[in-house]
Amino acid sequence: MATKNPSFKIILGSSSKARKQILTEMGYEFTIMTADIDEQSIRREKPEDLVVTLAEAKADAIVQRLLTDGPLEADASTTLLITADTVVVYRGTIREKPTSEKEAREFVKGYSGSHAAVVGSVVVTNLVTGKRYGGWESAEVYFLEIPDEVIDNLIDDGVTFNVAGGLMLEHPLTLPFVDAVIGSTDTVMGLSKALTEKLIMEAL
Repeated sequence: MATKNPSFKIILGSSSKARKQILTEMGYEFTIMTADIDEQSIRREKPEDLVVTLAEAKADAIVQRLLTDGPLEADASTTLLITADTVVVYRGTIREKPTSEKEAREFVKGYSGSHAAVVGSVVVTNLVTGKRYGGWESAEVYFLEIPDEVIDNLIDDGVTFNVAGGLMLEHPLTLPFVDAVIGSTDTVMGLSKALTEKLIMEAL
């Protein structure tokens, strides 16, 4: 398959399977680098501010690592670094990855027959010019009643611990109980295609 970016390189600053899948679906080739930051030390009141600040902090950490490894070669083609962050907002409370089985169960049980908002950011840094472009998008997910047995299986599977708000929309156990998504599913999965495309164009 022809790649959309023969003239520039992309680094995806995330280990998220969903983000890798989305960027691949968009037709881009990329390499992966992860940022080792203490996300809990960065707090903002508004979810939109929090996700953008976290994506910027991830970008800063990766840029720092790249500088430590040595400067980009002078003849290197333009390289774009894409970082992102996602939180779930449930009844006005920001939810990140659950830290315990109890919390994960509480999170998922809360969504049963209810709804939650997902706020996701994308930040694109042009590593040659140093310029950065960012934004956020949100979507809402409405759920049918989720049986306790399904919640148990999700907890046992361990998937809830790796995603914001313990919510993995595309998981085969979750999907049958999704009533509606208002907004884009890729925003819920962690990387808005429309926003990413727009920011890539701006960064170029």
